[in-house]
Amino acid sequence: MCSNCDYTIHGRHYHFGWDNSFVPAERVAPGSTIEFNCLDSSGGQFDTDSTVADVPKLDFAKVNPVTGPIYVEGAEPGDALKVTIEQFKPSGFGWTANIPGFGLLADDFKTPALNIWKYDASSLEPALFGKNARVPLKPFAGTIGNAPAEPGLHSVVPPRRVGGNLDIRDLAAGTVLYLPVEVAGALFSVGDTHAAQGDGEVCGTAIESPMDVVLKLDLVKDARLRTPRFTTPGPVTRHLDAKGYEVTTGVGPDLMTGAKESVAQMVDLLAGRYNMDAVDAYMLCSVCGDLRISEIVDMPNWVVSFYFPRVVFE
Repeated sequence: MCSNCDYTIHGRHYHFGWDNSFVPAERVAPGSTIEFNCLDSSGGQFDTDSTVADVPKLDFAKVNPVTGPIYVEGAEPGDALKVTIEQFKPSGFGWTANIPGFGLLADDFKTPALNIWKYDASSLEPALFGKNARVPLKPFAGTIGNAPAEPGLHSVVPPRRVGGNLDIRDLAAGTVLYLPVEVAGALFSVGDTHAAQGDGEVCGTAIESPMDVVLKLDLVKDARLRTPRFTTPGPVTRHLDAKGYEVTTGVGPDLMTGAKESVAQMVDLLAGRYNMDAVDAYMLCSVCGDLRISEIVDMPNWVVSFYFPRVVFE
C-alpha cells in the first residue's frame, strides 16, 4: 500500500479497450495521488510456470487490461491531464514472447517463443537472459491514456491521440506526461507495465511485468493539446550507454522497410556472434535495443538505425 496516496485502485478495477461510457472506478480531485495495481499485458494468462506451448493459447480479447478509469473532477474537453509518474513497484516476474503474426519481423518468425524472466524487484539489477546476457531494467507503463470522444468500445492495441498503448519506455518514474482530454472527467486508465523495453518494441512484447504504479493527476485548463507530450527528469539512456552500441542500418525510400532491414541485420549479428537462436536474438532486441530514424531529408532514401547496447553482453 502507498502511505502517501489519496486512493488505491485495486487490480479488480480493470477494463479492456477504451469506452467513454465506462463507469469510473473512482472520482478524484485534481492534485490527487493514486496507486494503481496493474496487471501484465496478458492479463495473467502467463505466469512463472508458463511454457512456449501456452503462447498459441493466448486470448487476444483479454490482452492489455488497464486499471481504471478515473474521473478527474473539472476535466473538460480541451484541457490536458497532467500525469506525474512518481513510482513503480515491480513484481519480480516478467515474460517476453514471439507471438506468430505479431511484431515487426512477423514474416520471418512464424513459430512461438517464450522467455520467463525473474528479476530482483528491490535492487532492479540487470535481468539474466539465457546464459550470459543481462538486460538493464527501467520500469514504465506501456499503456496510459484517457478515453476518446468517439462513442463505443475501441481497441486498446493501437496508440491514440489521447494516449493509450504508447509503449514509450521513457514514461518512467520522474516523467511528467500531458494527455489531451476529450470527455468530461478525462476517464484516465493505466496498465501494460514493463520492466524493460527498447524503443520500437520490435518483436511486439517487452519484459511484460505486473506492478503497481503511483501517479499524481492534475489539470492544465484549455491546453488544446493535439497529441501527448512529456518531459523527462534527466538522461534517458544512462542505464544502457556505459559500453557503447552495436549499430545496424536500413537504407531506402520506405521507413518501415528500413526498420525491418536494420532489425533483421542486428538479429543476424547477435545470433552469429553469441551462438543464439535467431528468435532469442529477436526477443532480446525487443527488450533493450533502439530503433532510430537517423536521416529523413536526403531523398529518395532514408536511414533507419538499430542500436543494441553492448553492456548487455559485457
